[in-house]
Amino acid sequence: MSGNSDEATAPGADWDALAASFDDEPDHGLRDADVRRAWAARLASWLPRRPGDVLDLGCGTGSLSLLAAEQGHRVTGVDLSPAMVELARAKLAGRDAVFLAGDAAAPPVGEQRFDAVLVRHVLWTLPDPGRALRHWRQLLRPSGRLVLVEGVWGSVAPVGIPADRITALLGPLAGQARVERLSDDPSLWGKEVTDERYAVVATYE
Repeated sequence: MSGNSDEATAPGADWDALAASFDDEPDHGLRDADVRRAWAARLASWLPRRPGDVLDLGCGTGSLSLLAAEQGHRVTGVDLSPAMVELARAKLAGRDAVFLAGDAAAPPVGEQRFDAVLVRHVLWTLPDPGRALRHWRQLLRPSGRLVLVEGVWGSVAPVGIPADRITALLGPLAGQARVERLSDDPSLWGKEVTDERYAVVATYE
């Protein structure tokens, strides 16, 4: 459920219909070696250093899930689109990964807990992002972390969620949040970008 490289795709999009071409975007398919390396390096800095359990919400076709699995993590991916889930399962065949069709805001993981919850370009689409963050926080083990990759896209009618809004919503959850700007790193996007792109990493002790 990621927005594309030029502007985010509106909530309510037909993700099953978009699944086949989803990986054509440089930051979705990570087919370019430089883009893939850039995301792998960022992910390694955001996720726990020790192999652990990572929940990838709005996982799309599983490109970030694959990078996490390659770094030794056990991955559970959730996406609203069954077509995306099928592509992710194929992409990570033979890996320690499970993919489920479901709502990122209320993932169908039961009592399972995770060392990290990874969410890219999903929070801005949700009607109540604060509620989603509170729920995701409850899915973390002690010393877990939230990794939120978001942005604000477009200049005429911008869509997205600003970093300061996320940090404000995270405030009551008593973790330590840092913001990492991503707009000035074209290797992540396959081109220069001018809009606001960032990651918020919230850690809990």
